[in-house]
Amino acid sequence: MTSPTSGALWIDCSAAASYRLREDHPFHPVRLQLTEELLAACGALTPEQKAVPQASGWEEALDWVHRADYVQAVKKLSAPLPARDAVELAAGYGLETDGDTPFFPGMHEASAAVVQGTVAAAEAVMTGRAQHALHLGGGLHHALPGRASGFCVYNDAAAAIAWIQRKYGARVLYVDTDVHHGDGVQWCFYADPDVFTLSIHETGKYLFPGTGFAHERGMQSGYGACLNVPVEPYTEDDSWLCSFSAALEKAAEAFRPDVIVSQHGCDAHALDPLSHVHCSMRIYREMPRMIHRIAHEWAGGRWVALGGGGYDHFRVVPRAWGLLWLEMSGHPLLRTIDGSPSGAALPDLWLQKPERQAPDNMPRTWLDDTSAWTPMPRRAEIEAKNREVLELALQHLA
Repeated sequence: MTSPTSGALWIDCSAAASYRLREDHPFHPVRLQLTEELLAACGALTPEQKAVPQASGWEEALDWVHRADYVQAVKKLSAPLPARDAVELAAGYGLETDGDTPFFPGMHEASAAVVQGTVAAAEAVMTGRAQHALHLGGGLHHALPGRASGFCVYNDAAAAIAWIQRKYGARVLYVDTDVHHGDGVQWCFYADPDVFTLSIHETGKYLFPGTGFAHERGMQSGYGACLNVPVEPYTEDDSWLCSFSAALEKAAEAFRPDVIVSQHGCDAHALDPLSHVHCSMRIYREMPRMIHRIAHEWAGGRWVALGGGGYDHFRVVPRAWGLLWLEMSGHPLLRTIDGSPSGAALPDLWLQKPERQAPDNMPRTWLDDTSAWTPMPRRAEIEAKNREVLELALQHLA
């Protein structure tokens, strides 16, 4: 592995923006555009920091993760087919039109572009072109080897991890902060001792995909290289961050990674419509800060970050992903955000774009003023349950 240089690299998401399941689908690429516009309005994203994906070997990486028959089905469904043939083919691979991951024209090309972007981010970090690289178009962590799932067609995170392993023989710590369990990546490497998967998420007792319990710890030689931290519905900032911090520290110390790959779904926010966790923007300031420190402490600074879920397109995702990039790039705006209880003002240039169909109750600051939020009932009970589950999850790392 090459020693990384300083700086962070933004992998262009233009091609990944064609990943559009339906116009009214919650997983919509407008999130990418809004985030980039916010950072541009802050002067926090320059042309010199951007790179167009030009990775080599991503096709092989796709084949290492997904079955050949599945890839062929995705390709067939990407082009016009007789309706009956399309319906029958889609039904066998989780791509039904009335399902959560419906097939769409150009699906293979769009999904492949996501994989290429994530492998490009991995290549930039592993070759030393940059210490950190961000591909917000990636993070499709639910896709399985032979089936689409949870809005995800190809598992770009798993493909990039496989690429890193085969090309560099590196030990990869995968950190998943999406409110939905990172099941697809976990199952891909469940028996692999050289990939450690850590996922914090709302418990699968109540939320898709229904997995990610503390007893899921890997199997065979990979036993112990899997750590799940399921939290209770209505978990708030302090409890979420306490669980995440303890899990991340233990995982890094036990595993000693060569590189970190992290997935930054931002759907644990109280405003997200698809989960029941009640966190604020504070966790999206603190988690990247923790991962950043761990990357330098244990992995020589090597850090590949990806997007993921997040379904309040205007009020949550741009701020959360903006904070991620500010942390990765070490932008001085962070000092202003950290120095204010509500995290400093968002730029008027971004808030007042006339063509935007934004809600009336847009936040005006980077962080949330939670003083006006109604405290969650059963707070003490929820926090106690989260501590109990965390202790159970960490037992095998003691």
